[in-house]
Amino acid sequence: MLKQLKRFTLQVIAGANIATILVMLFVGYSDRVSPETFPTLSTAGLAFPAILVVNLAFLLFWLIFKPLYALIPIGGLLLGFQPVRNYCPLNLLSPSHAEAGKDSVITLLSFNAYNLEQLSVSDFQRHVVDYLLEQDADIVCMQEFQMTVATRETLSNHYPYIDTTRVVRGGDALTVMSRFPILGKQHIYSYSPDNQRAEAHSAAFLLQLDTDTLVVVNSHLESTRLTEQERANFKRIVKGDMERNDAGRESKKLLERLAESTRLRAPQVTALCQYIDSVQRSPQDDKSTPHQKATNGQAGLLLCGDFNDGPISYAHHAVAERLTDCYVKSGNGPGISYHANAFYVRIDHIFCSSQWQPVYTKIDKNMAFSDHYPLICTLKRPLKP
Repeated sequence: MLKQLKRFTLQVIAGANIATILVMLFVGYSDRVSPETFPTLSTAGLAFPAILVVNLAFLLFWLIFKPLYALIPIGGLLLGFQPVRNYCPLNLLSPSHAEAGKDSVITLLSFNAYNLEQLSVSDFQRHVVDYLLEQDADIVCMQEFQMTVATRETLSNHYPYIDTTRVVRGGDALTVMSRFPILGKQHIYSYSPDNQRAEAHSAAFLLQLDTDTLVVVNSHLESTRLTEQERANFKRIVKGDMERNDAGRESKKLLERLAESTRLRAPQVTALCQYIDSVQRSPQDDKSTPHQKATNGQAGLLLCGDFNDGPISYAHHAVAERLTDCYVKSGNGPGISYHANAFYVRIDHIFCSSQWQPVYTKIDKNMAFSDHYPLICTLKRPLKP
């Protein structure tokens, strides 16, 4: 009798494990669905880490009590390899700076400065500017960054080329600071879902890199638009400090708000992908844009910024189909870049075209004056023969 009960219990647990795997795969590959069609489904990726942890817990359980059954969660991890790797890459053998050899190496830093709302002007000068100078990156892309005259003068001694552009309707500034000459810039326009107005949440900057031209795209896609109260309520839900009924209502409200933001973000992602496609066409292609024809296509494209979407999202998947995610390729761990109000997720990304190879990418948690951590990537480009 006891033996039968044990067998039945193991079967029930195995069934629960299989069900968890199916949910994990459904959530993990939900990033293929456009938010314009199924906006609520587009938020499913937020649940992926919790489901992944449950599957890993099953793996540990089976290894202790029934090793043969560990094949169930292992099979699930293999089937969901791509979303698992997108969320938590492991690149323990990533090449070092030294291994880059004689290749052309640059460092790119992307940072959402939160409009420096937590800092006074003096604090900004002392902390953020000093931090940027200390990092000594070749190219810095900033979002929500207000460039004062004094700040520009301080940084220009290190970065002789600085350009700032504001997106449509007086939105936040997108700034690029570079050791390489900035030849020009262009907004990347999209239309809102109702097609009533044009918006720009990304801007492309042309940089002169030796005898080639490098396209650097700085992006800040549609915000979640959560109010401070809604963010605080989410933190209370996570900590268990809210009554069950209130938590249910608030969770539904937050889900609807997040779904709406992903729907608004979708056309911005489409415009961004169309721009990437245009840049990666041959310069002789009749469909190439005038902006793309201004480049010789040899130095490729780097794209970075605050996507307001995690590694399991439509926005990330659409861009990753065209470019290499530098963190997935050369980073380690979940790489939390947003850390406020119990929202712990990687929503800041750096991508590169095939002309570049990520050497090492990291989230720098030493700079905690914003709700985002900076994302830093070293890339190499093989020298021409």
